[in-house]
Parts: sequence; C-alpha cells; structure tokens
Amino acid sequence: MRRAGLLGVVGGLVVALTCTGASVGEPTSRLGVRPLYASPDTLARQQLAVYETSGQTALAEALRPLAEAPTATWFTGGPPRARAEALTSAAATAGQLPVLVAYAVPGRDCGQHSAGGAGDDDAYLAWVSELAAGIGDRPAVVVLEPDALAHTVTGCAGSSPARYALLARAVEVLTAGAGTHVYVDAGHAGWVADLDALAAALRASGLDRAAGFSLNVSNFQSSAASVAYGRRLSALTGGAHFVVDTSRNGSGPLPGDDGGTSWCNPPGRTLGHVPSTLTGEELVDAWLWVKAPGESDGACRPGEPVAGQWWGDYALGLVGV
Repeated sequence: MRRAGLLGVVGGLVVALTCTGASVGEPTSRLGVRPLYASPDTLARQQLAVYETSGQTALAEALRPLAEAPTATWFTGGPPRARAEALTSAAATAGQLPVLVAYAVPGRDCGQHSAGGAGDDDAYLAWVSELAAGIGDRPAVVVLEPDALAHTVTGCAGSSPARYALLARAVEVLTAGAGTHVYVDAGHAGWVADLDALAAALRASGLDRAAGFSLNVSNFQSSAASVAYGRRLSALTGGAHFVVDTSRNGSGPLPGDDGGTSWCNPPGRTLGHVPSTLTGEELVDAWLWVKAPGESDGACRPGEPVAGQWWGDYALGLVGV
C-alpha cells in the first residue's frame, strides 16, 4: 500500500501524545459523540502486556498511549462474519463505535506488498455480504478498500468501470445496515493530482450512499495537507465529508523519495491526532488510527517485517523512544 503531536513526559521518557496543532471544537461529525472503540485484543496491547509482565516499566509507560488508543480492525480475507459480529457486539456493549477496514478487493494493492484479495467479483461480493451480516444494525464505521480507487485512477488496477461498479455494490450492501457508516477510500494528499478524475471515481463508486471518503490510510501526509486536499475533493463531490488516518502523520511525510519506499516504514515519524470524532473541522468526521501504529508496512528493506507484522522498535520510535 502507498502508505505520524505535543510532547509529554511519561516515566521519564519523551512521548508523542497528541498531534501538534490539534483543534477541538463542538461536534460537527456525522458520527456523533460516541467514543471510538479501543479493542483489548491488538498486537500493541500484547506488546504492552509483555513489557508489563517482564518489568520493563519505562517501555510500558511509553507505549501505553499507543497501545490503549482506538485503532481500526482490518478484514483482509477469510470468513468475516463471526469476527465482525464479535467486534461490533463488544463495541455496542461498551457504548463505543468500532472502525472496520474492508480490504479484500480482487487484485488488492496491484500485486505489491499487500497483494491478495478475493478471487473474483462474485467472491468479493459474497465476502462483503458476510461482513455486513456480521455488523448487522450495530453502529460501525467501515473504511472501504484502501488504495483501490487511487490505484485505479492512476492506471494500475484494471478496468475502471468494473472496479467502480464493484465498489458501489459493496457500499450498497454495507449501508443496508442501519448503523453502518461507509467511507470510500480516496488515497492521500500526495498521490492523485487529478481531483476531477478522483471525484468522478468516487461518485461512480457509490459515494452518494456512503457517509463520505477516507484519506491518508497507512500514509504520512500531515493533517493540514490532508484537510486541505479533502476540502478540494469535497467541493467536487457535493460537499462530501471525510475521515483522516492520523496514526503516523505527526511529523508529516519523509522528505525525499528514499528510493521509492518513503511510504513504507519511513524512519523518524510520530503519532498524529489522537482518534476522535471531535475534530473541530466542519467536513472532517473523525481523526482515525486506521493503520495500527507499530505494524509494518512491508519488508521494504533488509530486516523489516512483512506487512501487518508487529514491529516493536518502530512502535517505540513513533512514541519518541
């Protein structure tokens, strides 16, 4: 995939707690004020438990703000119904709003580090139907297919009309659930320059049924750049709202190209805005941690873990250790 705060001191360590320049105002989000769901079953929580049980108190306290923050749960294949039902039921019981990522479109990631997805369109729609059945009518946010539109607009993902129609059908299936808010992914501020083409792709992909679009998933574009880009795209789509992944964008993108892998585990990045539906931005429904900070983007350099694998040293770097 084309893929972070004010500094605080915890246990004697400097830790990135919130994003520089964060603004909090009255809720303008379509998602209301329900807190975002923080799952107790994440790789970051598991690492935190290891630090605690092994007596590594300073590291535990440094990691805690990252590990205990609400992050999205990715659905990337396999039968999704039971897992989605368990997640949304636990969140509903807690009075919180879970964030799910649907990431199983055929030809996912154009064969790159996160390659995979359903075997064909029929298999994908069957998978989406199972995901929707697992969510039911419980409140949930679904970020739909990170990178799929941007890849298609920029030419690497096959037939545009077919891809857009498939995503539109997925939006239709998912929004049949009374509490489901779908955000169709639209890439990030450093990717698609032709916003007219991107806006057209969003409209063709069911934006009219969706709650809006998502930006910066697993990327490092600053919140300011993402909001400016989102406002321009919103103006071309009838005022659509959007959400921004702020999981690792506190320091913005890595300067330079870094050999073409500046999107993949770039060094020196930090956490961004803490996840919240209180953004102070009229069109921004939420700051989200869609990419779980601390999980690798891929084995882009020697010794780096494969995509989705926990990388403790990188996580500690995000919190300033």
